Amino acid sequence: MIDGKTKILGVIGDPIEHTFSPAMHNAGLDALKLNYIYLPFHVKPDRLKECIEGAKAMGIQGLNVTIPHKTNVMKHLDEIDQVASMIGAVNTIQFSYVQDNESSNQDNEINVTTRGFNTDGYGCVRAIEEKTSINDKKVTITGAGGAARAVAFQIANSGIDELSILNRNASKAESLAGDLRTNLETIGIDIGIHAYGIDDLKRELSDSDIFIDTTPIGMYPNVDDKPIASADMLHEDLLVNDIVYTPMETSLIKEAKLANATVVPGYKMLLYQGIRSFEIWLGHEAPVDVMEKALLDVLGI
Repeated sequence: MIDGKTKILGVIGDPIEHTFSPAMHNAGLDALKLNYIYLPFHVKPDRLKECIEGAKAMGIQGLNVTIPHKTNVMKHLDEIDQVASMIGAVNTIQFSYVQDNESSNQDNEINVTTRGFNTDGYGCVRAIEEKTSINDKKVTITGAGGAARAVAFQIANSGIDELSILNRNASKAESLAGDLRTNLETIGIDIGIHAYGIDDLKRELSDSDIFIDTTPIGMYPNVDDKPIASADMLHEDLLVNDIVYTPMETSLIKEAKLANATVVPGYKMLLYQGIRSFEIWLGHEAPVDVMEKALLDVLGI
């Protein structure tokens, strides 16, 4: 029951009506009997600064951040986690409230610190690790946009041996690969990172262990799109993860099944990025099964 002690979590975006996060998070909060509620907030880009200041003033405990705010919100935060800083985008904000007992103000001033994280790549890696270890594996990623960037930085920092990034615009793939090399060198990680055009995909997949498609190919309503890779380009020792989750079985996942490859459905990344946000805010292990069921229900799966 909502009362005067209920604490608030939420998600900001523009638009926001499509979000599946409230169902998932509120199910988790209810399962743990926590006096919290998770709400969607429609925030226009020109009101982003005021949104963060308002959240501080209202005592909001945490926010998820979705399109189009993931990059611009960073300049309004006090601290940025190392991985989020390398990715250049934030999808989770933690608000910390500390009472200043030394304040001359009779009511004691509350100091608020905001810290940004990016849990998107974490969600992808955790979903894959349900099926296989990623240590010393060759990973191929298609796409070079924001999702590819989050996944690439996280997985390159997780013990893999080699990473290939392919995109229809090969220069964008090389740009992302260059950013990865530069940032990983600063923290002492040395792995083989390569960039190619999409025409090289069949060759790269032939000796890959993990294939992650971050492109929107096959996403509803374009469910009949030709998959980025056909069954003859895949093999049974390959794990295939399409991060698209509507529909659950994309054209690529269908091809992967024909090739007897291991598949990871796209909703798993959505689930685990939310799980990580939940745990950052609450310092408490999330009820994964409950949150997964709620997510599948709202997805109609």
